[in-house]
Amino acid sequence: MKIARRKFLKGFTLTSAYLLAGGYQSLSATEVFGNQKKVVLRIAVGSDSHYGQPDTEFDQYIRDFVAHINTFSKKLPIQACVLNGDLIHDQPDLMAQLKPQVEKLLVPYYVTQGNHDRVSAQLWQQIWNVPLNYEKIFGNNVLIMMSTSNEKGEYLSPDLEWLGNKLRQHKKKNVFLFLHIGQQKWTPNSIDNPKYAELIQKYQNVKAVFHGHDHDQDGEKMLGNTPHLYDSHIGGSWGTPYKGFRVVEVLKDNSVQTYMMNPVERMQEKVFR
Repeated sequence: MKIARRKFLKGFTLTSAYLLAGGYQSLSATEVFGNQKKVVLRIAVGSDSHYGQPDTEFDQYIRDFVAHINTFSKKLPIQACVLNGDLIHDQPDLMAQLKPQVEKLLVPYYVTQGNHDRVSAQLWQQIWNVPLNYEKIFGNNVLIMMSTSNEKGEYLSPDLEWLGNKLRQHKKKNVFLFLHIGQQKWTPNSIDNPKYAELIQKYQNVKAVFHGHDHDQDGEKMLGNTPHLYDSHIGGSWGTPYKGFRVVEVLKDNSVQTYMMNPVERMQEKVFR
């Protein structure tokens, strides 16, 4: 697929970074463009649509998100789109109302449960046809989606026994973990989970962990050598000034580049070390 370099760069509203062991190396938009032929897997991550939240334009928010993902994927194909929690805003009947909107995505999509997704495991399975904890394998890359809440909306640890089994099973593959709620006390809305930290740091093949929940976060936190990445918000009543999503690109050499997409305004590049 050919795309004009100038048009590509003009359309990039991003914060870009190159994930390395122990940190980041900054990348310019030109370098991101130059790496496109090396991409073997491209993932989009969006969180916190909060469908049904009173006094918000939640219908418009999800329509905009779907349109932006579909438009992006026409230029640079997305193999997986993860909606990383708080799909709805509390009321269980909203989940079935949201699904037809999500199904307008023209790319494969996967979902995780957040604290506002107050539905039972049975209803979740019925609507999305997946359990609360599951995986998807793309060659040498594994996406692991897990719940960090329940019907009560509590802030919880993921099932560490289940996660540990999956990490052992896939220790020779690149692993990308999607958890709505942060498991380190980096923000007021995250939790402190030492057992999670101990487990994750045993596996250097965990390329990145992705969190939603904190609508005002669009950067990264490091847990040892493992980056934990945020992606602003799709909807809701608060957060970053823009509503955006993160793109993650796995390259042929198993390195990973990532950037934030803002569908409205150009963003300043951010340097990670």
